[in-house]
Amino acid sequence: MRIGVIASIAHRLPPRGYGPWEQIASTLTEGFVARGHDVTLFATADSLTTANLHGTAPTGYEEDREQDAKVAEALHIAAAFERAPEFDVLANHFDFLPLTYSRLVRTPVVTTIHGFSSERIVPVFRAYDDIGHFVSISDADRHPDLHYAATIHHGIDTTQFTFSPTVGAYLLFLGRIHPDKGTDLAIEIARLAGMPLIIAGIVQDEAYYRDVVSPLIDGVRVTYVGPVGPAERDVLLGGAAALLHPIRFAEPFGLSVVESLATGTPVIAYPLGSMPELLEDGATGFLVDDVDAAVQSVAKISEIDRAHCRAVAETRFSADRMIDDYLGLFARILDESPARPSA
Repeated sequence: MRIGVIASIAHRLPPRGYGPWEQIASTLTEGFVARGHDVTLFATADSLTTANLHGTAPTGYEEDREQDAKVAEALHIAAAFERAPEFDVLANHFDFLPLTYSRLVRTPVVTTIHGFSSERIVPVFRAYDDIGHFVSISDADRHPDLHYAATIHHGIDTTQFTFSPTVGAYLLFLGRIHPDKGTDLAIEIARLAGMPLIIAGIVQDEAYYRDVVSPLIDGVRVTYVGPVGPAERDVLLGGAAALLHPIRFAEPFGLSVVESLATGTPVIAYPLGSMPELLEDGATGFLVDDVDAAVQSVAKISEIDRAHCRAVAETRFSADRMIDDYLGLFARILDESPARPSA
């Protein structure tokens, strides 16, 4: 199969640190190549891949603010669609903008919706719902106005995460520092549980960090280590007693949750969005409604079988399973959907 993968160009692939969309696009691309497919990756020119790389942006616009993001995106997407006849399928991991090109080519475009940043972008998805071949990353994130070809949960390369059978001595918050992610709630849970908390991730809301989070960081009970790369993330996750995930929004997936399970570390999360799909309450962690329930769960964390957490990551959330699901979907679409005439 000839596959064109359209990735985000906010960061290079694979991302050096933060970049969940880029990580999934990279994992799929490398998996498709490993399965013997002819793959072209449309990503930043400094991306690392075994696929054929087509890069119009020299590096991610989040890493080089001298670039004009809109100009970079326009050239990037145009390059992919100018080459559309070379591919059996275009796998769009860029969000909604490539859809506006999709009626201009015969090649089916399979768009993974990594979440809705705003209800204002839904009209674009709605306008191309008849040909969009939309993939949701969780059943919880399906929009009622749209039709979906499949739900495919994200997968990770579990070999990149080290299983740790020992319950750690600290709690961990790993993710964007933003009110939606509940960093302040994680600090309160750890304080009431009497355990130190390590915070890792990018600061996405500067005012929230300055006014709410930073005053609570003392370097002893609460430590902030900044953004972390893959190796540091593996060590932090495996060394934790639990990952705290007290989100305030309906999260479409939550990659850090399955990464935590891959190290054997259970997760304590609020049951919003995809969390009930990802976690087995009482088996791979706890789904809790408030801070008090989370504190009570910390006291029971040793009851969770860390080997079971790892086994769930390997079976339900492996890269191989995700790659199989996408390749199966591509094959079905090609079998069921004859090529459309050019517009």
